[in-house]
Parts: sequence; structure tokens; C-alpha cells
Amino acid sequence: METIVSMEWVRQRLGNADVVVVDCRFILGNPDAGREAYAAGHLPGAVYIDLEQDMSGPVTEHGGRHPLPDLGTFTLKLWKAGVADTSTVIAYDDQGGAMASRFWWMMHFLGHDQTVVMDGGFTKWNEAGLPVTDVVPQPAQRSFKPHVRSRLLVSMDEVKERLGRPGTVLIDSREAPRYRGEAEPIDRVAGHIPGAVNAFWKDRLGADGLWQPAAAQREQLAPLVDGADEIIVYCGSGVTACPNVLALKMAGYDDVKLYGGSWSDWISYEGNPVATGEE
Repeated sequence: METIVSMEWVRQRLGNADVVVVDCRFILGNPDAGREAYAAGHLPGAVYIDLEQDMSGPVTEHGGRHPLPDLGTFTLKLWKAGVADTSTVIAYDDQGGAMASRFWWMMHFLGHDQTVVMDGGFTKWNEAGLPVTDVVPQPAQRSFKPHVRSRLLVSMDEVKERLGRPGTVLIDSREAPRYRGEAEPIDRVAGHIPGAVNAFWKDRLGADGLWQPAAAQREQLAPLVDGADEIIVYCGSGVTACPNVLALKMAGYDDVKLYGGSWSDWISYEGNPVATGEE
């Protein structure tokens, strides 16, 4: 199954009993905006999954700004959303796919390979005159059994022990000025993990805001990762790294790992090395 699907592909499947549509809209720094946008209008049948309340756990000293949630609690949320083992799950947002990609990654991590991201997001859907509703669905609870792919997630200690290891490629998904340490609007320390290369996640999109096709993803990403026997991706808090993980999968790299805590976790440990400038 493709990981990125068109709006028309989604439109044709609305109302299918084995299709679950998930609205992931969320604006960092304005945590109510996504839920308010959902209440004002969403795809018919869509349920709302919140980045911070559902796709993240409590923030503590370590773990970063968006630590992964308790998987049991998250699985129960999926049950209540009507997700079953056989469901096709369609995620969308209005943030270039970042939040929907986080949801996609979590489902991929839990072993559910029938999860896709809708290209274009809600704005393009609405602009196209496709159906929108403010009716909140009441899906019947179903049972989804996770099969956790623990190999797809790495901890701070695992990243640290791989620093400088031949064959391991570490990708920083943030904007170049943040990667180089020239600006840091969110976290208390600027810079990047030593040895990381930069691939800004928004470069996975074209000028029209749509995802670039698999061939373009390969052309852009292959020079960074070809020959690697391990690829680890991170960002500021483990959210915008997920579009890069998804794009790498599109490009044919399946066994890509996410550093879940990412930069905000890395700098929470005194003594962890920090690099600036280009690598």
C-alpha cells in the first residue's frame, strides 16, 4: 500500500465500514487550534487525534517535548476510534503532513501497515469543494492488536553509543539555521548531535505543498544514506522527523529508526556533546 494517497483516493473510500479517517491538525504553541478547527469542519466520519493529548505522553525531565505516550492508552484510543487490525486508516492534517506523519509513524511502529497520509491536507480538500462536516462521529469500538516494532525506535543512550560509528547515518530534520546552531527559537541549547547531516523535513514537499513522488525523494535522500547500514532520524521533539521517516520509506529504505526524544531529549542530559555549523 502507498504511504501517501490523493484526495480523490480518500474521497472514493469515505463511508467504507473498514476505513477510519483521522484528523491530526495541531499547531505548536496553540494547542487548542487543531481541535477547534476540527469542530468547525472536518472530513466526513473523521475522528480527532491530538498531538499532545493522544500522540504524546507527559513531559518530564528527560524524553523531550513530545515523548511517546503509553502504548496501552494509545491503543485504547484507537479502539474507541474504530480501528481494527483490518482497517485502512487515513490520516491528514493542515501542517504539511507533519502531524499526520507522526500518527502514521506510531501506527507503523505498532505494526499497522494499512495506515496512509492524505496528500494536500484539509485546506486543499476544502478548496477542492470536497465534502466537509461538523458532525462528530460515534464509531463502534473495535479491537486492534499492536505488534510493536521496537527496532524502529532508539533511545538517547543508543544514539550516543553510535556517535562516529561507520555505517550509521544520523539525520537532523530541522531547518538549517537550527541545525547549524545559528538560531534556536524553542529549545534552550542550539546546535545538533555531532555527526548528524541536515535534511529539512519540508523539503519532502514540492512548491505546491504536495508530497514529492518517490523518485524525487530517492534523488534527494539517497546521497545522504546510500551505503548506510543504519539510518536514525531526529528533529526537535520527535514529530517533524516523521515526514523524513515516511519519505525514506517511499524511497525504499524500510528499516529507518526514530530517535523519539530527539534534540530536546538530547540536551536534557548534562555532558552530551553538541556540534554547530555544517558537518
